[in-house]
Amino acid sequence: MKGLGTDEDAVLMLLTSRSNDQRQQIKAAYKKAYGKDLVGALKSELGGLFENLIVALLTPPALYDASQLHKALKGAGTDDDVLIEILASRTGEQIKDIVKVYKKEFGGKLEKDICDDTSGHYQKLLVNLLQGSREKAVYEDKIENDAKDLFAAGEAKFGTDEETFINIIGNRSPGHLKKVFDAYRKLSGCDIEDSVEGETSGNLENLLLAVVKCVRNVPDYFAGRLYKSMRRAGTDDSTLMRVMVSRSEVDMLDIRASFQKKYGASLYTTIQEDTTGDYQKALLYLCGGSD
Repeated sequence: MKGLGTDEDAVLMLLTSRSNDQRQQIKAAYKKAYGKDLVGALKSELGGLFENLIVALLTPPALYDASQLHKALKGAGTDDDVLIEILASRTGEQIKDIVKVYKKEFGGKLEKDICDDTSGHYQKLLVNLLQGSREKAVYEDKIENDAKDLFAAGEAKFGTDEETFINIIGNRSPGHLKKVFDAYRKLSGCDIEDSVEGETSGNLENLLLAVVKCVRNVPDYFAGRLYKSMRRAGTDDSTLMRVMVSRSEVDMLDIRASFQKKYGASLYTTIQEDTTGDYQKALLYLCGGSD
């Protein structure tokens, strides 16, 4: 960054090839050596989507998620897609960290801010997920009953008992729910996703489907999010960036494999076709290679 102009390639190579922990150490070492905040210095040198991506990479994961949620709640209107994506896909421990960081950083309670912005059964399931207290065990003796209760709450009755869907899908462990979904298919002849789509609507439907997809296969869920962010008129850069940053050290290889399998295209090539410049280069480094 010294002197006229910026060596974007150096910034790009250094930051995309390090882990988030290493980036935090680089930030601290930079401050010590030059008495300046690295994020502030980069912001004054870079611009546009590339700047946003680099700043995101330098943010610790829990703070990044917390700030994404804050932005989703505090702007004009609510960005429900962001609430749904983060709360459906993060582990209980991650959610507890996000809640703590949110309070520290924004001085408010995440639960209160969510309740101020949402309502009804959708709100109830969000608050449920926000507790980060999903069960850990598989209860063999409850599998059949849970499947029957879900069937009775939806397909088997006129109208829908949303509470049952929220209680079972929002609280049981992923291992337990996978078995419940198998039992449900045998019992009803259709997948739980079909029933959720037929019995619920709007944000509640979207949130239940996201939770079900994450229970079945988290990388698969994110492959779908990435595909949707790119394969339409105009790119949804905020989703593309958020998923690439937050999953780059978690399950990017699995997401790539899933993307290839589902859509018959390489994630790397799809990013290449949809983006440009240093922003594109940085995303491709995070992707890690073509399939």
